[in-house]
Amino acid sequence: MNYRMITYILGWILLFQAGFLLVPTVTALAYGEEAIKGFLLTMAICLAIGSLPILRKPKKTELRARDGFVIVSLCWILLTVSGALPFMFVDLGAANEINYFDALFEAASGFTTTGSSIMTDVEILPRSINIWRCFTHWVGGMGVLVFIMAFLPLSGGRNMHMMKAESPGPSVSKLVPRVRTTALLLYSIYFVLTVVMFIVYLIGGMPVFEALCTSFGTAGTGGFSFYNDGMNRFSPFLQVMIGTFMLIFSINFESYFLLIKRKWRDALTTEVITFILIVASAVGIITWSLRDTYGTVWEGLRHAYFTVASLISTTGYATANYDLWPELGKATLMMLFFIGACAGSTGGGVKVSRLVILFKSIAREISNAIHPKQVKKITVDGKPVEQSTVNSVFIFFACYIIFFGFSVLIVSLDGADFITNFSAVATALGNVGPGFARVGPTGNFAFFSNLSKLVLTFDMLAGRLELIPMLVLFSPKTWKK
Repeated sequence: MNYRMITYILGWILLFQAGFLLVPTVTALAYGEEAIKGFLLTMAICLAIGSLPILRKPKKTELRARDGFVIVSLCWILLTVSGALPFMFVDLGAANEINYFDALFEAASGFTTTGSSIMTDVEILPRSINIWRCFTHWVGGMGVLVFIMAFLPLSGGRNMHMMKAESPGPSVSKLVPRVRTTALLLYSIYFVLTVVMFIVYLIGGMPVFEALCTSFGTAGTGGFSFYNDGMNRFSPFLQVMIGTFMLIFSINFESYFLLIKRKWRDALTTEVITFILIVASAVGIITWSLRDTYGTVWEGLRHAYFTVASLISTTGYATANYDLWPELGKATLMMLFFIGACAGSTGGGVKVSRLVILFKSIAREISNAIHPKQVKKITVDGKPVEQSTVNSVFIFFACYIIFFGFSVLIVSLDGADFITNFSAVATALGNVGPGFARVGPTGNFAFFSNLSKLVLTFDMLAGRLELIPMLVLFSPKTWKK
């Protein structure tokens, strides 16, 4: 274990965190808010602590796989712990009285792009706090270590271990030979798409501040709202645009790289096609179930399209209280909680690529049962899938079920109804945002106990890092030399 290199990178994490805090600090300065003191204090703490480990670069910079897992896990924990400080140092209003467990929950929800909130009235929050909440989505969407690797040559060619540990999906590949260049390309695409989206929102009549917050939340597929009624007050045009961009950021960014390289066929992968088919099917089913709920079919279609885009992308914005929809619509939405977006996107969930591999594995087992002597490989897009990748998919599902079950049991100690507890854990592990019942689109997570909030905070972090990196921290073998 390269402890010196681990602390060196964590020091840089805190320095970058201080840089991220410039966004809300400038916002507080622009609007003349007292909140600027809280952000400046947090920046000072991050700079003071982060500067110490980077005074001298380690001589040994080699990182092994376990080092990468540890760095990624501790990085996200450190981001959450430090990112929670502004919520404690800033006056959030009488309706939003919180403790540090609440602040941890809110910060974890922001960086993991979950979007679940303990705030009971977001409209009275200082604008700088709202911009910080939304900006944490943008930072966490693509991954903070991907961002840092784009600008700092931390560990030569070995930093692929960190990218694999942080990037969502069953497998990660380099777009170009150098990992640093790959990270820079990913963030370049991410930044350009965010700017295009921001301009579209402005053209649609959204004020600058609201367009900025919505762009951060949509790009990161996070979903923190700055209005108590969510996205309901925006025009149908803006709602359709927001829904469309949520889907755009749910697709593997490697596909956009391939489009830039004019490799059209390679960009349209099995995962992307499956994702589009799932979205279209879900919109069709829900629109049909809403045929008697809204005045016109088109209005039902608009709400169905937005909500499906919001939940399968794991953004969590809402234009309607889907908790009041017919049971068929709600059951369809619950399935989307677990499916999630594509691998290599900013979305959460199980990922469509894993489901593709899972169903192909099931089909292979059925075929082997009929023809025991045949040797059949699983292929995706004409390429064979390594057995180690197939095994990792099944291990992921096993870990997911175990995490889910234990979390529901612990959260149930608070005495809330089963649907609330079940959907709260589902939305935390899937990084979705709102659930059903008391944690639905019109509710929040403030009523949970501190223990439940800690469990859900851990679930959000584990879900964002896809379970294994967080589990590595608890293995004694990880810390042996």
